[in-house]
Amino acid sequence: MPRRALLIVNAKSRSGATQCDIAMERLKDHGIEPVHLECGRREDLSPLIVKHAKDVDCAIVGGGDGTLNAAAFGVIEAGLPLGILPMGTANDLARTLDIPFDLDGAAQVIADGLTRRIDLGIVNNEPFFNVASIGLSAELAQKLTRDIKRRWGRLGYALVALKVLAQAKPFRATIYSEKESVRVKTLQIAVGNGRFYGGGNAVEKDAAIDDQHLDLYSLELDRAWKLALMARSFRYGQHGAWEEVRAVQAKEFDIRTRKPKPVNADGEIVTQTPAHFSIRPAAVTVFAPKEEGA
Repeated sequence: MPRRALLIVNAKSRSGATQCDIAMERLKDHGIEPVHLECGRREDLSPLIVKHAKDVDCAIVGGGDGTLNAAAFGVIEAGLPLGILPMGTANDLARTLDIPFDLDGAAQVIADGLTRRIDLGIVNNEPFFNVASIGLSAELAQKLTRDIKRRWGRLGYALVALKVLAQAKPFRATIYSEKESVRVKTLQIAVGNGRFYGGGNAVEKDAAIDDQHLDLYSLELDRAWKLALMARSFRYGQHGAWEEVRAVQAKEFDIRTRKPKPVNADGEIVTQTPAHFSIRPAAVTVFAPKEEGA
């Protein structure tokens, strides 16, 4: 059980500002002494973790998937286990790891001290826990402002998604992997590391965040409205069964487009095409409940 923990909470997340004090109390209730530090910019989060690594037993991050993404390289360099307090809108990494969304339950997971080694996806030297994508999701990330997320929560995702879908147009790309090289006309290419993304959609029905490979899918549809017919399949990771969806597993991918296109990683625009995707197996240690059957 960790005794002293660096605590960084994204006060700009939907519930971070109001829940920071509650988080500190819950950690103390479970015998953990939080060392709370402010972090105004996501690019400062990892250096902050490294700077204070010698003073604590672990790093606890409160926020959404984008905030956790920003902490990835920091906990790796510092050699610290990562504690997760879900305070975002989607909380897909917490969902993948079966971490409770309530702060008391999440604090209990950290206090229990059980850890798990998970993979980390890399796109152009930028990390991602859940999914990195080009196309619809990147356009959604660009239009989904912090104000919309704070005001509307998950409903904000739906409202912006409808607008993005109404304006969606396919683009041409070339996908390279150890299995194939193929040119496609697609609405979206997504490369998954974890199990969930987009507030609970499954990357692939058997995907796991420690399976040491990436799961790619490409939406090769002529019309975006057809996605409505696939909604249930995406929820359960069965979209690869559709003729219009290309699904590939590999350890590395390269994606090239005629013009540079933005890449969304865990809800943040971090780079652009051409994009190289790879995986670092068992790169991050996280506090998580005991896996079923383990």
